[in-house]
Amino acid sequence: MKDRLVVIGAIARTHGLSGQVRVTPMTDDPERFGRVRECVLWDAAHDRRERYRITGTRRQGAAIVMTLEGCASAEAAAALVGRLVALPEDEALPLGPGRFYPWQLEGCRVLTEDGREVGRVTGIERSPAQDLWIVRDDTREHLIPAVPEIVSEVDLAARRVVIRPPAGLLDL
Repeated sequence: MKDRLVVIGAIARTHGLSGQVRVTPMTDDPERFGRVRECVLWDAAHDRRERYRITGTRRQGAAIVMTLEGCASAEAAAALVGRLVALPEDEALPLGPGRFYPWQLEGCRVLTEDGREVGRVTGIERSPAQDLWIVRDDTREHLIPAVPEIVSEVDLAARRVVIRPPAGLLDL
């Protein structure tokens, strides 16, 4: 298995003629781009990963304009549009107590409050209202809305999630 990556942005388009790219931040701390010296540009569709040295960053509104070593033309920058800007998982920003990254849930056992085994978290599906946790057992897949009314406990150390599903949720 390849090293896990944490996505902090996505290359939206080129910027200028000298190879800079405009990045849409996907992190709670866009200022971190100024502290990162190296990243992985990830083409998730083909699972291609390339390491790049970041030689410059600056804010432009909500976006980040980034200069990458070896990317010196608009054509070279255009080839990177759509790539995700990622870091190794161990470089993720630490979170406060009781907070977690959605990817940390993958593989956690999911149980109901009365102890019924539902399955394991296999992924996260983003939706406008809230994330949906994909939970699979041997035969079924459930989409569990990540809301406090349903998720009553997340224990990453024990790799366990406890839910309070409304009637019918697990029958869908």
